[in-house]
Amino acid sequence: MSADDTQRSARRRNRLLLAGLLAVVGLILLLLGLTVATGTVAGVEVVLALLLLVTSYAIQRVARRETVYRDERR
Repeated sequence: MSADDTQRSARRRNRLLLAGLLAVVGLILLLLGLTVATGTVAGVEVVLALLLLVTSYAIQRVARRETVYRDERR
């Protein structure tokens, strides 16, 4: 494994870790927004949770896409 492959692998792991953390926070906010919070606060929490979940999905997709489409000739 070359240094470039090691850096790419570390970058992928970091992105997937960040995506996982965003997903957990998003799910917690969604749960709180749908069960405990009331009024405007609940709406804000639900919207923020959905944004975090979509961002998490996008980060995961980018990390996996780099792995699938990387240049094998190097």
